[in-house]
Amino acid sequence: MLRFEVLSLFPDYFRSPLEESMLKRAREAGLIEVGLVNIRDWTLDKHKKTDDRTYGGGPGMVMMVEPIVRAIRAYRKPSSRVIYLSPQGRPLDAKRCRELAKNEHLILLSGHYEGIDERAMKEIDEEISIGDFVMTHGCPGVLCLIDAVMRFVPGVIGDERAAGEDSFESGLLDWPCYTRPEEFEGEKVPEVLLSGNHKEIDAWRRKKAAEKTRRVRPDLLGHEKNLNEETA
Repeated sequence: MLRFEVLSLFPDYFRSPLEESMLKRAREAGLIEVGLVNIRDWTLDKHKKTDDRTYGGGPGMVMMVEPIVRAIRAYRKPSSRVIYLSPQGRPLDAKRCRELAKNEHLILLSGHYEGIDERAMKEIDEEISIGDFVMTHGCPGVLCLIDAVMRFVPGVIGDERAAGEDSFESGLLDWPCYTRPEEFEGEKVPEVLLSGNHKEIDAWRRKKAAEKTRRVRPDLLGHEKNLNEETA
């Protein structure tokens, strides 16, 4: 089982998503656990202050070091890995999600305002970013990471092959999918998908995946595995 410990100034943000869809089912099945920690509970002043003006001047506020460090140390165990969701972090990808799913305990720090006091970084094992953009707070990024990582926890997805066939797992984007009806507004499902010939279906899917990757994400085609798929 994988446990996520979410450290945030707004823990209630996560309660509704955790009660929906796969997140709810994975929790109820005992495959993952998610603990919500309010960083304000680890302040020492009566006003529960967690942010202050940045030294050197500039706009915005910075999360204070003491509440962050105290919260992390309260929950860290020998098996823990502490991750700070930050625009300055390593981009999250499918490979890293698969690696993180092998952990027992992930402590996820959600940043807010202009970020965290640099002195808190000594408690962080790695920074992870969900994209080259900035949001008003880190909570959506934490949810993205939990959802993406838990898919690689055994048992979360009914068909274990599904996660391995998604976009990026082969180095390519996913192929186009169809279901009933066979014809909609004059557009029919490709005949090959109705043929029952799995060899031809696999070849068609590889071809379409390579075509879409070349069109939408040509940067992915620089990998040797991708090139092999493209020419298959």
